[in-house]
Amino acid sequence: MKYNRILLKLSGEALMGDRQYGIDPKRLAEYAAEIKQLHDKGVQIAIVIGGGNIFRGVAGASNGMDRVQGDYMGMMATVINAMALQGALEDTGMQTRLQTALKIEAIAEPYIKRRAVRHLEKNRIVIFGAGTGNPYFTTDTAAVLRGIEVDCDVILKGTRVDGVYDSDPEKNPNAVKYDNITFDDVLTKGLNIMDTTAFTLSQENKLPIIVFDMNKPGNLLKVCEGATVGTTVNI
Repeated sequence: MKYNRILLKLSGEALMGDRQYGIDPKRLAEYAAEIKQLHDKGVQIAIVIGGGNIFRGVAGASNGMDRVQGDYMGMMATVINAMALQGALEDTGMQTRLQTALKIEAIAEPYIKRRAVRHLEKNRIVIFGAGTGNPYFTTDTAAVLRGIEVDCDVILKGTRVDGVYDSDPEKNPNAVKYDNITFDDVLTKGLNIMDTTAFTLSQENKLPIIVFDMNKPGNLLKVCEGATVGTTVNI
């Protein structure tokens, strides 16, 4: 395997499947099966998941809600998704631990770096919920931050698009896909991969990002085996 310890970033919207909101159990089961393929190969897996299928703090703020309050509500949404994913993973026989940036002791451990690393070393899947625990920071930033803290080899950003293009492939049929691109080129070309805070943090710490289609069976395993899947962003 090319990567021994990964941070998988999933969007909350991905869990909707074909629904308009909420969580699709079928999509959860599909993701659990993909993650199990990787887990069975001995890859250490940490996961951060968004909450956009339930609530977005930014959207709440744009409708007149206090931004800080909205962001905390968004953090709660990520915990709901994390619990759902945890259940799906454990249904396939994998051991998991949920750690949250906000203390919710009845359902999750508080985030402690050393404990998270120990879980990973024991081949438990660690899911990080509640973002960074601070308003104004996205789950993309939480993913990169946790990836750096627990010494992951790579950030795998699972999306519904098969990589990074020079324009939106869903709107432009002639969009050109990049197999490899540097952090500087992404910034120069103004490509939208992650929010700027997350992206800069990844660049400063030389942590590569791979953007790939999570909904295509086998892609997650292929990425970790070193196949050319999606787009790799590196120094």
